Amino acid sequence: MEDWFTVEVIDDNTFAISEYKHWEETHCYLMCGTEKAVLIDTGLGVSNIRSVVDSLTTLPIMAVTTHAHWDHIGGHKYFEDIAVHEAEKDWLSVRFPIPLQVVKRNLLSKPCDFPKGFMAEDYQIFKSMPQHVLHDGDCLDLGNRKLKVIHTPGHSPGHCCFYEPDKKYLFSGDLIYEGCLDAFYPSTDPQLFFQSVRKIQNLSIERILPGHHQLSIPVDLIDRIENGFSKLSDEGKLKQGNGVFDFGDFQIHI
Repeated sequence: MEDWFTVEVIDDNTFAISEYKHWEETHCYLMCGTEKAVLIDTGLGVSNIRSVVDSLTTLPIMAVTTHAHWDHIGGHKYFEDIAVHEAEKDWLSVRFPIPLQVVKRNLLSKPCDFPKGFMAEDYQIFKSMPQHVLHDGDCLDLGNRKLKVIHTPGHSPGHCCFYEPDKKYLFSGDLIYEGCLDAFYPSTDPQLFFQSVRKIQNLSIERILPGHHQLSIPVDLIDRIENGFSKLSDEGKLKQGNGVFDFGDFQIHI
């Protein structure tokens, strides 16, 4: 197994595959049903996540995308069956909105012991036509497991959370996590981010499985993030260019 990745068991058929050695600390999630498996995001792409996935399941795998940012689609190159929200189909198949040199600068911005064989000068942004286009409310049936697509724009136009009603898991991508929530890029929208946080408040959630950093986070983080956005909105500060606002275990960068 690649030593770049850390595998943690969420339950008998759900695994977190994490890149703790990089400052992004990106999490990907393997969900196994009785007929197929879904891999939610594929990480940086600096090491072969497929070898890890294949050590955990022999089921057919669909790689689904919370959003088409470089740190979540890097390993898509190892999979043939890929799904992305309709709003970001062109980000995968036509042109990623951030220049490669900017992506490389982010990738290398902090010291990191990259895996053997990784060459930064050869790093490329994944580009291919997705096999599936996702829409809000779609249901992915894995065989005895169902995953609902929830369109949650703001961090990016096609950002999605994935919700498993039976287990009350929310795979929250970059919408909810402990750390700095980014809504300052040109392709982000802090008002939509706020609305998306409110949207998932309507769900019955027992566990949040975030896209970055601390894996075990309290469910009430959703309400506290909503309160943070609400405070900024009430103060007229919920617009890009206002900087970083610190709320303790999370920050909002707009």
